[in-house]
Amino acid sequence: MELKKILSGLDGIKAKGDLNIDIEKIENDSRKIENNSMFVAIKGFESDGHNYIETAIQKGAKAIMIQDLDKLKNIKIPDDVTIIATTDTRHGLAIASANYYQNPTKKMKVVGITGTKGKTTTSYMLKQVLEKAGKKVGLIGTIATYINGEKIKNNERTTPESIELQEIFAEMLNRGVEIVIMEVSSQALKLHRVDGVDFDIGVFTNFSEDHISEKEHPNMEDYFNSKLKLFSMCKKGFINADDYNVAKVKKLATNCDIKTYGIDNSCDLLAKDVSTRNDSVDYRVKLNDKKNERVKVSIPGRYSVYNSLATICVAKELKIEPEIIKQALEEVKVPGRSELVPNKKNLNIMIDYAHSPESLESILNATKGYVSGNIILVFGCGGDRDTRKRPIMGEIAGKLADYTIITSDNPRTEEPINIIKQIEDGMKKTKGKYICIENRREAIEYAIKIATKNDLIILAGKGHEPYQIIGDKINPFDERIIVNEIIG
Repeated sequence: MELKKILSGLDGIKAKGDLNIDIEKIENDSRKIENNSMFVAIKGFESDGHNYIETAIQKGAKAIMIQDLDKLKNIKIPDDVTIIATTDTRHGLAIASANYYQNPTKKMKVVGITGTKGKTTTSYMLKQVLEKAGKKVGLIGTIATYINGEKIKNNERTTPESIELQEIFAEMLNRGVEIVIMEVSSQALKLHRVDGVDFDIGVFTNFSEDHISEKEHPNMEDYFNSKLKLFSMCKKGFINADDYNVAKVKKLATNCDIKTYGIDNSCDLLAKDVSTRNDSVDYRVKLNDKKNERVKVSIPGRYSVYNSLATICVAKELKIEPEIIKQALEEVKVPGRSELVPNKKNLNIMIDYAHSPESLESILNATKGYVSGNIILVFGCGGDRDTRKRPIMGEIAGKLADYTIITSDNPRTEEPINIIKQIEDGMKKTKGKYICIENRREAIEYAIKIATKNDLIILAGKGHEPYQIIGDKINPFDERIIVNEIIG
């Protein structure tokens, strides 16, 4: 594609060189550069792409996009290499990528789901509803990418980098996808990964403290404003009326048609007579304009009501029949979200992705309502992430779980024992019973050893993740396999 077409819609750029040259590839990783590529220099958290401009040129790059002109002072640029200067190369990469793949999202319906919790569950619920209605669906999210029911790959991050994202969209379009559902992280919005995506519908599930760290968001205001950006990019929005912060979106996103859903507050789609059991939740809601109908969701807990309400809002907007919505929600399963693990001892063992104070509190409160025995909680906190939530989660565990085993999650570059001690600081504020077992496998083994048939073991934090990150190594760690190895 001609370079000038790739740069279409990028405002305020300055170029030196030929804009009519043909570009065969766009990359922000100099190691992947080939002949006739465009290299986009990104200033990252760990390294600066501007330091690899010479390498990119040596490997055959014919166009270089930069935002730091000073980096060119000591570099000899060949006459046949075009330099494009822009104020933000992350934004530049996103727009260029969308153009390069001929803006595939303009030819499909795109639903973006943001929020601190519930993105994955809501996206899977919606996927199930749409597929049951016979739609061809693409899904991009925390767990994996799917095209027409086929898992294409497991994902390392919620929202891929813009160049990869646009390539996925193009493949989806090529395979006949009509509707794309994607989880949109605050980081993706802040770092311009979804710039150039033509969103039709946005969903905001809830908002609470998370992702506050040096490499993520400096404060809650930045975190919220990053999520808010989605609603300046879509035509229609659905938000949780029971979440004080999310409810503000209706006044702030003035160019988006916002509708609300909830349980407690006045809203456009209201759930009534909520009833929770150990394997499901049901409630009455208007699936059409005539009357309230009973809806059953196969994932228990109050949070499942909110996630399914968001799903119903989008499904109704997409003209899906009420009976199909009801059937799909009753059948839906989400990996690592209130997921029960079948085992030879017939113990009640649940895997859940709860890794924030709010999500941990939510799963514990949800299960306390129906467990006749004790709740045995196994959890830790990830390393190189927000340290402030660790004692808070320890205190929540001490107050709500009957017995807690504090262990490792993904310690990354931190010492696991230091993370455990910070969690323990919160636990000590309560009268909760607990033990610290650093090795997560041994912690799970201990939980299984002390559990009875009436108890519920909750393995919190890992959810769908089949790995554990220790140092810079990603080690296999699928809790479903581990549970059955221990019991076997």
